[in-house]
Amino acid sequence: MAPMTKESSMPISARLARWRAWVQGAFALVWLDPFAWRYHMACSPVFHCHSCPLALFACPIGVLAHFSALHLFPFVALGMLVVIGALVGSFVCGWACPFGFLQDLAGRLPTPKFELPSWLGYGRYLVLVLLVLAIPYFFGEEHPLFFCRVCPAGALEAAVPHTASTALAGGGIVWPTATKMSILVVFLVAMVFIRRPWCTLLCPLGAIYSLCNRVSLVFLNFRSDRCNDCDLCRRLCHYRGLGQRRGDDQRCIRCLDCTRCTAVTLSNVFQIEKKESG
Repeated sequence: MAPMTKESSMPISARLARWRAWVQGAFALVWLDPFAWRYHMACSPVFHCHSCPLALFACPIGVLAHFSALHLFPFVALGMLVVIGALVGSFVCGWACPFGFLQDLAGRLPTPKFELPSWLGYGRYLVLVLLVLAIPYFFGEEHPLFFCRVCPAGALEAAVPHTASTALAGGGIVWPTATKMSILVVFLVAMVFIRRPWCTLLCPLGAIYSLCNRVSLVFLNFRSDRCNDCDLCRRLCHYRGLGQRRGDDQRCIRCLDCTRCTAVTLSNVFQIEKKESG
């Protein structure tokens, strides 16, 4: 009876966190397009290469990079990201992104895990500004550092399957570039020893969503009045390291594991307004 009592005393968000892998798997089935439908004229809100043989929608980062190379403003793609970010912030990263799900699965392997300095997370903004926006705008899609040419998701989900299918069909094999394959190998090794290395260090889509973490409709709220300096919230967090005790940290993917600590709660702006008006 004791375990049942402990389970029932946990907040709903903490109990929901235990189902996160199943939710991620369900979303992955949607993005991987099991019925072979193609809607590449529309973007998904997640990081998933549209050149993948199993891609229902276009990749929002690929769209931003291509539009930047064409000197066009991606009103629809950017508008979608801003709206979703304003609603839920980086919940998309923690619960819906297939590339994040892949890294979570690799993180379950019983290997030593290394914590990196939190300031390395600013690399995501560098990738967004330089590889997704600036280089395409000034040098076009043929530049070797054009984002899609070095993207590990593109290498894993598109280049490798295309090479394999061409070889099986008996055609000439066109190998991906050495740079792209080297980045992919480094990423595959890193995700075994570092939790979500792409998401927390280099993902430009995560950079966009993380900017919304402090202003989104739904957010994590750190209650300093409930904190007793036990550091439980930090120990429960696998993704943002030893940052400040705050639910709006930009490396947070909102997995909700930290809500097992009574000082961290899942909240929304309506609850805050109701509390203030009361």
